[in-house]
Amino acid sequence: MNSRRKFLVNIGLGTIATAIIPQNSFAAIGKPKINKPIVLSTWDFGLKANEEAWKILAAGGTSLDAVEQGVRLTEADPSERSVGYGGRPDRDGIVTLDACIMDHNANIGSVAGLQNIKHPISVARAVMEKTPHVMLVGEGALQFAKEQGFPEENLLTPASEKEWKEWLKTAKYEPVVNIENHDTIGMIALDDYGNLSGACTTSGMAYKMHGRVGDSPIIGAGLYVDNEIGAATATGHGEEVIRTVGSHLVVELMRQGHSPQKACEEAVKRIIKFTENRGKSLDNIQVGFLALNKKGEYGAYCIHSGFNYAKYDGRGNELIKGQSYLKAK
Repeated sequence: MNSRRKFLVNIGLGTIATAIIPQNSFAAIGKPKINKPIVLSTWDFGLKANEEAWKILAAGGTSLDAVEQGVRLTEADPSERSVGYGGRPDRDGIVTLDACIMDHNANIGSVAGLQNIKHPISVARAVMEKTPHVMLVGEGALQFAKEQGFPEENLLTPASEKEWKEWLKTAKYEPVVNIENHDTIGMIALDDYGNLSGACTTSGMAYKMHGRVGDSPIIGAGLYVDNEIGAATATGHGEEVIRTVGSHLVVELMRQGHSPQKACEEAVKRIIKFTENRGKSLDNIQVGFLALNKKGEYGAYCIHSGFNYAKYDGRGNELIKGQSYLKAK
């Protein structure tokens, strides 16, 4: 009798509990909370870019709009000497820009070797949305940009021109780790809808050969997004990132179960292995990866110390020092 009474009491308490607890609360029991929205971007100028992207994410906007608007801020800043307007020229004194963009449905757009257009990221998005192609280069990219209403303007600022003319005195091509040759801005974001997008834009290595294209406009190298798994972007020596299809590699490592941090570490080690196998020194090679998964977890890793990235989520905007394979001497 006592057992029957306890059973009835437990049923009654269960009924009361069911009435009190909202049904959607049961779905949340045991289910980890997703850290969204969140936006990540490379280097210290990512802080300002994140603020621009966050305006869109906080208002319920899409990750695609957020990453485009975020990096446009950096493209338009003449004080940033490796992205967009004010970017350092090639060895012929010509500023050429590269960019790519990718959304959660694997729609992609890219431009390379684009001249006289301040916002290559927006041209890349136009390629994605308004053409049957995924990449336009050089004169064709410029022609398309003008047809879409993008104004032509001189991108070589007086400061960059002065530095280029000084460089011409010796014309030595010696990329310096973590300085002017490696400041691509890559941005990846997860919005409130649970969708990922990414953008990457640069003026490339300072004083490169005219026509040189690095990893930044190449989907899978400078940027990759898989909405089932995560997103990654790269910065640094583009030739080495292309060699390993680095950002795609990071995402595939996350697919295999690695955390964003571990995936970035493994991708950097792959580059180091390839470099050493070719008998090359790591002294002047810097590569950094930045990754974000569908849970809103993130990580970053680079060869040399000095790479940093910006993170903006519900806890605010902050600059984070990336972990590195080699420590500062």
